Amino acid sequence: MTNIHDAFSKSYAEARQKFLSAAQQAGLQVESHIHPEKGRDGEELAMDVVREGPADAKQVLLVSSACHGVEGYCGSGVQIDAMRSAEWHKAVAQSGVAVVYVHALNPHGFSHVRRVTQENVDLNRNFHDFSKPLPDNTAYKEVQHLLLPDVWPPNEANMQATMQYIATHGMPKLQAAVSQGQHHDPKGLFFGGQAPTWSNQTIRKVLKQQAGKAQKLAWIDLHTGLGPSGVGERIYAGANDAAAIERARQWWGNITSIYDGTSSSAFLTGLMWMSVQDECPQAEYTGIALEYGTLPMNDMLMALRADHWLHIHPEASEDLKKSIKAQIFNAFYTDTDEWRAQIITQARDAMGQALQGLK
Repeated sequence: MTNIHDAFSKSYAEARQKFLSAAQQAGLQVESHIHPEKGRDGEELAMDVVREGPADAKQVLLVSSACHGVEGYCGSGVQIDAMRSAEWHKAVAQSGVAVVYVHALNPHGFSHVRRVTQENVDLNRNFHDFSKPLPDNTAYKEVQHLLLPDVWPPNEANMQATMQYIATHGMPKLQAAVSQGQHHDPKGLFFGGQAPTWSNQTIRKVLKQQAGKAQKLAWIDLHTGLGPSGVGERIYAGANDAAAIERARQWWGNITSIYDGTSSSAFLTGLMWMSVQDECPQAEYTGIALEYGTLPMNDMLMALRADHWLHIHPEASEDLKKSIKAQIFNAFYTDTDEWRAQIITQARDAMGQALQGLK
């Protein structure tokens, strides 16, 4: 338990230092893609990449954290725990698979305790062909006026109007309307962007470098925020292809999907895995988002609304800033040993299954 606890961090700077140290102790090289901006405390930001296993491996497993910055407090712990584990290194060596750890896909959000990138973009809605018309989320436009009121916490009128919408349409409809992603309001929630972000462009480079010649590629992307507390839902992350879905099911057992409505996630577009089709078209691809639950959906949505409100209102009082930042941190990371143990146990299981599947 002590070792598990120590794999997790309370700041991006601490997490990065632990990741780099774990790589060094395991005798692994780090390739750092330096971010153009500095972190919350003036620290360097980077997407750090470590490869373990043969340089010419035909089977590659990608394990990534912090697609949604603040969710990196969980995902980083999983990666650090793995790199500190002699048992895991032995399993990787015996498999012949190369494992690529991508630490902090969105280091800006990780450092600033935000879900979005420095462009205020939800990275997992940003993988579109921007030369073509972007999806139009009309449902978001219906609730937009409710989400980011002039004052925070929301006043009684806003609370009543929001509860009325939920009573009429249901929480799943509100979740879908908000989380599906939108491309018309750069200051709004779940903005998918109008151009590729730095993180989008950088992960594409990493994919090409690390899996450009792979015959088989698996990807476990670590997330938090949906579902029952501590439960790691395995959400299929790939094309709506029967053979690929069946392969993922054979590897990981009970997977859910946005295509058949079984996942805790709504149907989404512009997802990050789509970059594999462009950068590694030769590889047979199998992927999941490992999504760990934290708080009920209503609390989650309130935390996201608060954080976005704060982004638009930098003049907020220091006390309000502090409480909103604590709220968003707690929404995506449960600071208990029990939760952390659940995270590690399930991640080790899923990673081991991916090695077996690739073999």
